Amino acid sequence: MNKKKITVAVTGLNAIDNPGPGVPVIRALKESNYFDARIIGLSYESLEPGIYMRDLVSKTYHIPYPSAGTDNLLKRLEYINEKENIEVLIPNFDAELYSFIKLEETMKGMGIKMFLPTIEQFEERHKVNLSEYGKKYGVKVPYAKTIFSTNEIYGLTSDFTYPMVVKGKYYDAGIAYNQEQVLSYFNKITAKWGLPIIIQQFVNGTEYNVIALGDGKGNTIAAVPMRKQFITDKGKAWAGIAVDDKNLLEMANDVISKTKWRGGMELELMKTSDNEFYLLE
Repeated sequence: MNKKKITVAVTGLNAIDNPGPGVPVIRALKESNYFDARIIGLSYESLEPGIYMRDLVSKTYHIPYPSAGTDNLLKRLEYINEKENIEVLIPNFDAELYSFIKLEETMKGMGIKMFLPTIEQFEERHKVNLSEYGKKYGVKVPYAKTIFSTNEIYGLTSDFTYPMVVKGKYYDAGIAYNQEQVLSYFNKITAKWGLPIIIQQFVNGTEYNVIALGDGKGNTIAAVPMRKQFITDKGKAWAGIAVDDKNLLEMANDVISKTKWRGGMELELMKTSDNEFYLLE
């Protein structure tokens, strides 16, 4: 069959200890039976490994960090689009989604299509709102608390037992086994990602992920569960294996049905020895 030619811009080309999903997304596009995808990489740093994978990426352009604001991002995308005639753009980082969601209609007018959640959908699944998210949609989540200063660390044992997980609002996490480690992770993560910090009760078990795509009307277009086989020191999956688990698929379908999620999503889950799944992120 003749494949439709399409130009797709993709972010998330890094492949370090907190790897971005861009390269796997590109590989999936390249394996499509329907599209002949020409890939334009969008990078934040010049040493992101995906830039140099010439069999996957045709060209790469630097784009400003989200902290530079939507105006600077739009100007850069307008320049890139003049050169490359982008038809679809797939952003892959949580931290950049605010900007792309705000620009979705503007970019549609430029001929660039995206398929993203609404601001409201994106906000309510934030790490700091996970407890409320679990209650609202009937999903088990570990107990968590948001803190804003080191003074709050000393009273954590009234609500938590060690070990506990110390998380940044966007990225990075560490498992702390004592107060000193909590303080160390707090300082390290806030220096990079700012406040607040999320303290989450540690759940022992096997880690799973479900990657899924919702149509925005409550239907699941596709979902793939996987079990993490190798995890970096930041708790991120470096290698995994696809699994056929109906419980995981049902959970993904249920979340998408209740939230009416639009676009791609990832559920990070822990399966306990009692065969219960807890949503971590």
